[in-house]
Amino acid sequence: MFSYKINDRLELMLLQKEHAGELFALIDKNRGHLKEWMNWVDSVQSVEDTAANIERALEQAAAGGGFRAGIRFEGVLVGVINYHEVDWGNKKTSLGYWLGKEYEGKGIMTHAVEAIANYAFDEMELHRVEIRCAEGNIKSRAVPEKLGFQLEGILKDSERLAGGYVNQAVYGMVKTEDGSS
Repeated sequence: MFSYKINDRLELMLLQKEHAGELFALIDKNRGHLKEWMNWVDSVQSVEDTAANIERALEQAAAGGGFRAGIRFEGVLVGVINYHEVDWGNKKTSLGYWLGKEYEGKGIMTHAVEAIANYAFDEMELHRVEIRCAEGNIKSRAVPEKLGFQLEGILKDSERLAGGYVNQAVYGMVKTEDGSS
């Protein structure tokens, strides 16, 4: 099972079916907050829905297609970070992430994204990591910007959210020839 300790207060752990109740409670508590920027929120209406989503993510991970990790801050599940898919032929992946509202502004997501991007480059030996955020999601966009990801462009009407179609900002980082990112 994947577990990655970032520091004394923060770790990532592969989500398992036994985490479904805790994860659903976090989603349900943050439903209004998440729905503004996440188009999947309405499809999660029960612990069973959450368990089924975790099971699909575990199947994806077993097939080498990326994984979904819970973010634990001081032992509490506070959010999720994942590789959407891994394109092994092109040695690239894209990241997705969300955090419960009360945990924003503490640097948690910046540390988590940095750790999982470094893991992609160093352990998985990928060449490229991409992050797409709704153009208006300033908090989400601040994470790749703080970490040195490059804004590569804006995709017009690229994602449908509760309020309609939104543009997406595309950020990328590549591993250089000298091994740095």
